[in-house]
Amino acid sequence: MQPLPAEQQQQIIDAIKRAEMATSGEIRVHMEGPCPDGDPVTRAIAVFEHLGMHKTREQNGVLFYVALDDRKFAVVGDKGIDQRVPNDFWNGIKEEIRHHFAQGQYAEGLARGIARAGEQLKTYFPRLSDDTNELSDDISYS
Repeated sequence: MQPLPAEQQQQIIDAIKRAEMATSGEIRVHMEGPCPDGDPVTRAIAVFEHLGMHKTREQNGVLFYVALDDRKFAVVGDKGIDQRVPNDFWNGIKEEIRHHFAQGQYAEGLARGIARAGEQLKTYFPRLSDDTNELSDDISYS
């Protein structure tokens, strides 16, 4: 898999940093070529665990998973988020991403989706005075 160009990677990382300024939620992006088992949600859950995202203090990690070769993606949140947000919480974010991905705008789609996630998460998980960055903001690849 060919990673995104450096400036697009930086656009995504900057979006993560900005989003996390408003919320105690922790956001990561993971990219790979093909989705190994064909189901992006199942794969995203496995990657979520592998990256240790379930170990955040408030169990409020969010993973944006992208299988570039298959043109598939998933957005998954930890159980702390799922227990507090409405069932359709991720739908608008996924539609925003899908719109940009259909045009080949992966970095733009992820940046906008991440920004929306940060805005929505701050309602349920506002940034705390003692908040620390528990997870890397870098994009992970496999």
